[in-house]
Amino acid sequence: MAKIIPQRMAPHVEGDFVVFLIGMRINRFHRPDHWWPVFTAMPRMLRELSSGSPPGLLGFRTALAGLRSIDVIQYWRSWEELHAYARNRDATHFPAWVDFNRRLAKSRSVGIWHETFLVRNGSYEAIYNSMPPYGLGAATELRPATGSRHTAKGRLGETDGTDDPTD
Repeated sequence: MAKIIPQRMAPHVEGDFVVFLIGMRINRFHRPDHWWPVFTAMPRMLRELSSGSPPGLLGFRTALAGLRSIDVIQYWRSWEELHAYARNRDATHFPAWVDFNRRLAKSRSVGIWHETFLVRNGSYEAIYNSMPPYGLGAATELRPATGSRHTAKGRLGETDGTDDPTD
């Protein structure tokens, strides 16, 4: 189990980065022949990405979203690296993507989705209090939420962090 950090911490990321949300939804439980290949493809991709080759993935977290859906939150160094991985014919994603579109998309037994957010340098804010490294903080560097990182406005660069954090 990850160790709890007994203070307020904020993530620190140098430069731009990407938040990529992706998931699947089982629409027809009685068709595991359709949803099982999708269900098992993501863990293979995450193992491949976690090896560092191809580069770009900073970290990820998976979550059950009800009984039918699984979501993955990914943090990437850049859009270019995310896009290159998606289009790399030698990587795990491409054949799974082609197979889904060729064989499964029309069945409607399983749905897939993704959302991509390009985060510009300094245009993010997060805080973790008495938490183990989590989310963006687990994917990047954590620093004490002091000084300019003391308040949400400070973490966004709007103040020097001496404003009232309850405002």
